[in-house]
Amino acid sequence: MSDGYTIRGATLSDAERIFALIHLNRDQLVPRSMGNIIENIDRFVIAEADGEMVGCATFQVHPEIGDPEAAAVEIQSVADKGPVRRRGIGRALVEAVAERVAPFRPREVLVLTFAPEFFRALGFREIPKTNVMHKLYTGCINCTKHANPFTCPEIAMVREFAGK
Repeated sequence: MSDGYTIRGATLSDAERIFALIHLNRDQLVPRSMGNIIENIDRFVIAEADGEMVGCATFQVHPEIGDPEAAAVEIQSVADKGPVRRRGIGRALVEAVAERVAPFRPREVLVLTFAPEFFRALGFREIPKTNVMHKLYTGCINCTKHANPFTCPEIAMVREFAGK
């Protein structure tokens, strides 16, 4: 517990609240279906304060063809409720995801974000989107927010994985 909230792994009973939280932040996040959340529930972490879900985050592993040890992990769906912002919940969620993927020993952790200052403060640096073509193919190609991943205003950022 930190500053009045706890971080824990999500359970199936959290799926509807995760869906609602992502929808609440739909201007900043790629939408997820309820089915997608349920299929990936084991990858989600949530923040709770006073029994209420106040944040969530998840991850996706992106393989590097021909070099499994060069896989990258993308942190996705980092969201919190507006009233709890600036309490360290977002930082704690990102670090909780990093801890969960540490046993995989990924080469790097990446994000595509509309909040580059937040991630810069966590040690991420901006990279060209062409450096993450695997992400663009597997994720952005299905996004309904923008017609072209290269004209989408999201910023690609990466942080070298500390365990490598």
